[in-house]
Amino acid sequence: METPSVQALIDAGVHYGCRASRWNPRMGEYIHGKNGAVHVINLRETLRGLIRAQNLLFRVASEGKSVLWVGTKRQIKGVVIEAGERTGMPVVTERWIGGTLTNFSVIRSRLKRLEQLEAIDEKAILEQKLNKKELSFMAREQRKITRNLGGIREMKSVPKAMIVVDPSRESNAVREARKMGVVVIGILDTDCDPKDVDIVIPGNDDALKSVRLLVEQLSGAVEEGWHQHDEQLKAVSPAERSDQEPETSATDGEGGGEPRPTRPSRPMPTMQERDLSASGATAPSEEASPAAVATESPVATESPVATESPVATESPVATEAPAVKPDPEEPEAPDAPVSDGSVNS
Repeated sequence: METPSVQALIDAGVHYGCRASRWNPRMGEYIHGKNGAVHVINLRETLRGLIRAQNLLFRVASEGKSVLWVGTKRQIKGVVIEAGERTGMPVVTERWIGGTLTNFSVIRSRLKRLEQLEAIDEKAILEQKLNKKELSFMAREQRKITRNLGGIREMKSVPKAMIVVDPSRESNAVREARKMGVVVIGILDTDCDPKDVDIVIPGNDDALKSVRLLVEQLSGAVEEGWHQHDEQLKAVSPAERSDQEPETSATDGEGGGEPRPTRPSRPMPTMQERDLSASGATAPSEEASPAAVATESPVATESPVATESPVATESPVATEAPAVKPDPEEPEAPDAPVSDGSVNS
C-alpha cells in the first residue's frame, strides 16, 4: 500500500480547512495553524489517519467483508461512484434512507420490488392488461427505488466498515453505523466532530481534487485486500474443501445448530414398544417384559384407591382398645388359677 507524499497532499489542497468562525473546538488537535480567516490542517495527522484506515480496510477486504462508501455532496458523487465501481463495493450518493442499516430487511424487500418491476416486459403487460396510468406509476416507482437504493443493490448484509465524506452532513448514516457496530472512517473538515467517527482523516472535504486523492488511496487498500482474499480462496484445494464439508455436516447433524427437543416430545410408552419390537430376541424380550410389566405396575400402584383405606382406618373406633386396657388388670389372673385349684379339689 502506497501513501501519498506531503507535497502531493499540498498540491491537492488537502490542508485547507474551513473558516475560523465555523470551526469545531474538538478539531483543535488536527489544526496546524491559521492563514488569515482559514484554518490550516496538520498533514501529519492526515497521513497518520490515512495509514490507519488503509490497514483496516486491507484487513476487512482480505476477510471477504464489504465496505460501504457514503458521499452525497454534488461535487463528489462521481468520485464515490468511481470508487464503488473500482472496488465492487456498495455506495450511497443520494439521500440517506433512514433504516438502511438498522432496518435492513425492509430495504431488501424494496430491492426485491425493484427486481419485480424490472422483470415486467411487453408480454407481462399484455397478460396483466395494464393501462397507461398503471405503467406510468410503476415506471415512476422504479426510478425512485433505483435512485435511492441502486447503489446498495448488491449489498447482501450489513457492511463491516463505512467510509464517509463529511460526517457532519451524513449524521444519520454515522448514527446508524455506530448503533450497528460498523467501523466508521471519516474524511472530515475542521467544522466536524471527530468523536463521531472511529478513524479520523482530517482534510478538505469540499474540494474535488482533495477528496479524489484520499478516496483513491483508500480504494487501493480495498483492492489489495480483495486480491489477497481471492488468492486465499484459490489456494484452498478442492480436496481440502471436500474434507471440510463432511466435518461441517457432522457437526450440524450431531452437535451443531440448535438442540433438538428429543426428550420432551418423546412418548414413553410408544418408545418402549418400539424397543421391544426392535429387540427381536426372545431373551432380551423376556428381560424387557418384566420391566414393561413393572413399568405397567403403575396401574397396580393405583393403590391410592387402596390407600383410601383411611376410610377403613377409621378403626380408631376399633382402636379404642386403649380404652380396653384391662391388661394392667391382668394381675388378677393369678386369682383364676387359685379358683381353678379350688374347683379341682
